[in-house]
Amino acid sequence: MITRRLALALAAALTLAGCSPKEAAKPAAPAVVNFSIMSTEGRQTQMDDWGPFLADMEKSIGVPVKPFFGTNYTSLIEAMRFKQTDVGWFTNQSGLEAVRRANGEVFARTVKPNGPDGYQAVIVVKKGSGITLDKLLTCDRTLNFGMGDAKSTSGTLAPMTYLFAPRGVDPNTCFKTVRSANHEANLFSVAQGLLDAATNNTASMDRMAMMGTEMSKKTLASLDVIWTSPTIPEDPMVRRKDLDPAIKAKIDAFLFSYGTGEGPEAERQRKVLERIQTKPFKRADNSHLLPVREMEASGQLIVARRKGDAAAEKAAQAELDEIAAEKKALPPGQ
Repeated sequence: MITRRLALALAAALTLAGCSPKEAAKPAAPAVVNFSIMSTEGRQTQMDDWGPFLADMEKSIGVPVKPFFGTNYTSLIEAMRFKQTDVGWFTNQSGLEAVRRANGEVFARTVKPNGPDGYQAVIVVKKGSGITLDKLLTCDRTLNFGMGDAKSTSGTLAPMTYLFAPRGVDPNTCFKTVRSANHEANLFSVAQGLLDAATNNTASMDRMAMMGTEMSKKTLASLDVIWTSPTIPEDPMVRRKDLDPAIKAKIDAFLFSYGTGEGPEAERQRKVLERIQTKPFKRADNSHLLPVREMEASGQLIVARRKGDAAAEKAAQAELDEIAAEKKALPPGQ
């Protein structure tokens, strides 16, 4: 009898021990959802644009939604990595890093308000400065140049991949100074003569035009675009993989219905989306990042060949081959 009791007790203990880790592994429902926003403009500009959207999201999912502003893309990636944020709007390059390093997953993407999807990186100069693309690439170290954040797709990756790397140009040795700043700051700096040229993108310039202020009008009127990149995919929305599934479902229900349908409320929501420069969001996954991975690997291949680095060239080519295989495996139309 004693032996049977011991056996039953042991079995019960083992059952509890087996269940405990599983129960502990379940994601806890968050008391607040922290939403990170890419730092391409000033904080007040972003808060004015995003405030109504975040308020609607909070009302829909029934959990407080707080904005998280980082000083640069790396801070946003690290915030997600250490679970200080749960979901956010990233650029393609920073979104790729969030997937790689912060246990993130792409679940949605933005949609261009007007015209075909996508945007372009640009380089702007002050109108009447006489600076052409050829002059820029002379690399005589007389010009002050503005780059975007190191993790910015249009501010750094695209100009490096499509303009500088193919010509063997290192901006740090090409220009007198190189300064990194957000897109809004770079536009103002070129317009005010603090920089001779700077990277930017068509979406950021469209956003400034939407402000409609005298300063924004004057800034854009004083600029010329001297280089434009190939089209870059729209931005991804990224969230933590380990986010509570119930919260994921509520976010999905909100995001993919927001601004759709007919009636005064749907129209109001579309006006809110216009402020953040998107139509209603579309579903997406990590395959959305294949083009930026291709850009990254192509740039690495160019640099490796120029340096004669056979190992780096082989690694970059292997990555390009893997990307090609993944693209081929995608469903038609994706």
